[in-house]
Amino acid sequence: MTDAGSRTVVLVVDDSPETLAMLNEALERTGAVVLVATDGDRALAAVERVVPDLILLDAVMPGIDGFETCRRLKRLPALADVPVIFMTGLKETDRIVEGLEAGGVDYVTKPIVIDELLARIRVHVGNARLSRSARTALDTTGRFLFAADRQGRLLWSTPQASRLLASATADFDAESFALPEAVTRWLAARSEGGGEQASATLLSVAGRTLTVTFVGRMDRDELLLRIAEENASDEMAIFRERLGVTVREAEVLLWIARGKSNRDISEILGMSPRTVNKHLEQIYVKLGVENRAAAAAAAVRLLP
Repeated sequence: MTDAGSRTVVLVVDDSPETLAMLNEALERTGAVVLVATDGDRALAAVERVVPDLILLDAVMPGIDGFETCRRLKRLPALADVPVIFMTGLKETDRIVEGLEAGGVDYVTKPIVIDELLARIRVHVGNARLSRSARTALDTTGRFLFAADRQGRLLWSTPQASRLLASATADFDAESFALPEAVTRWLAARSEGGGEQASATLLSVAGRTLTVTFVGRMDRDELLLRIAEENASDEMAIFRERLGVTVREAEVLLWIARGKSNRDISEILGMSPRTVNKHLEQIYVKLGVENRAAAAAAAVRLLP
């Protein structure tokens, strides 16, 4: 199990001394470094000192059970991509599903077949290392990329993307990996077949616009996304100079030109729909037009 001179670190969490002894012996024979914990609290304490390459986790333990232990482990950014394999004697499908939904990638049933377990460990550790290598490459090249599931839970992000997400809105919670509500709604719409909207807007203030764009699907429930900052100050300056509109009216006009509805504009700019309508009325007067389509056309003609 040794890879390019590095030893695989496996954390084994089980309340059974016999199971711990058996797994410790089998894993050490492969050259792995084995850490052991007899309950969920000790597992959480162990990962504060060493980040393992893989975690073997008993599903049923006294105190914090394996499912809750997995959830708490997966809330730690350093463990976001560390594979967790559940060990269980449970046969019920719903409990197996619970383990996978808690963040596990696989499970083995007791009594454990060692050869099968070691094969699964090799596969998952190898996949995790490839994923980390690709992510490191993205980090070092300054890419503004991140991945999320369809429920809006952040799975990973490059440092550059994390900084933009954190600056976009107070709704971003790095500890719980919760994405801003605007992105969550947009991802939900894509999952329900309403994914014709290419991007979601996180922030638009004083010409600074942050948008999230769908890049591709990495697997069944991992979506690759890009966050970018668009500087709209030049376009707004053109509107103000050529059309005589105010800063707020220029912002509304810019989003009309980009095809946004009044409801979208109110959410993007943080104003009520009624306020958007009032700005529109003033825009129509200043542009000498009668409707939003004509206003949008006039704005687009001015843009480079």
